[in-house]
Amino acid sequence: MSLNKICQDIYGEVSGAIAMAVVDLSTGMLLEVYHQVPYFDQTYLDAVSAAAVDMFRGRTVTMVEEMLAKQRNKPTAHSIQEIQMTTDGTFHFMAIVPEKPYALAILITTKRASLGMGWASLRRALPEISKECP
Repeated sequence: MSLNKICQDIYGEVSGAIAMAVVDLSTGMLLEVYHQVPYFDQTYLDAVSAAAVDMFRGRTVTMVEEMLAKQRNKPTAHSIQEIQMTTDGTFHFMAIVPEKPYALAILITTKRASLGMGWASLRRALPEISKECP
């Protein structure tokens, strides 16, 4: 199965889905995206990808992770695994792909979507996404 097909399947099973994407956290590049929104042009998609990278790997987040590691006398690790963000009209479900810590799966829905269904669909697909990530 391809990343595109996985993204399409998640989009299709979550009522209110707006977009489903996989982002490379090391480069900020989209590995795959599926949506049917005409005004989601490449510039917009790139900006949303960059914002997601900042939430997981941004300078401030990295600085806090380094401080915690030093306080705990442990190696620095990226500890954020999932984030749910709510805007005026949308839910964003974001999860690191297991065994591919540089890959981030993102599902964006309207606020009519079920939070449980959004998380269930995204989490169910993570192993499949992991197999298809480079």
